[in-house]
Amino acid sequence: MDARAVAATITEHSSRALSGGEVVVDGATVQEAGRRRLVRILLARDVSDLAAEDTTSGVEPLSLDEVAAATREISDALDSCGAMGERPYTLEVSSAGLDRPLTTADQFRRSVGRLVKVTRTDGSTLTGRLTSAAPDELTVEGEHGTDRLTPTDITKATVQVEFSRPDRKDD
Repeated sequence: MDARAVAATITEHSSRALSGGEVVVDGATVQEAGRRRLVRILLARDVSDLAAEDTTSGVEPLSLDEVAAATREISDALDSCGAMGERPYTLEVSSAGLDRPLTTADQFRRSVGRLVKVTRTDGSTLTGRLTSAAPDELTVEGEHGTDRLTPTDITKATVQVEFSRPDRKDD
């Protein structure tokens, strides 16, 4: 079985193990690492229960405790299903990093309220706060006003690092 097929099987079993919770699998990869395989699983907050008309409320990031609990469930599921075969593997489970491009409607929805950098299909870039994310339209408020974009207008979008948000109090 090739790496993509293994990743699809891992995604299926991991998703089943996490079903009914607030955490979902957002991606999985398998890489050869000598005699072992490195299995990386990315997790995200489940946004499927949000009302379709709610395109503006923030979504809490995953906590370390949630990632740890999901890791245990995924590990147990992979060990019991036999998807990994007899070869040893290393399992890495985390949430997606800031360098991972936003590509799906759910990823954009989870990023509402965050600062994003968008590269448009015409090559221009826009940096601003993602204030609304519907499946067919995104709203970004930047220093030059409000831009409404469709997913087809975007070639790349990433969340930007912010050490101090102007609209939040430091704890």
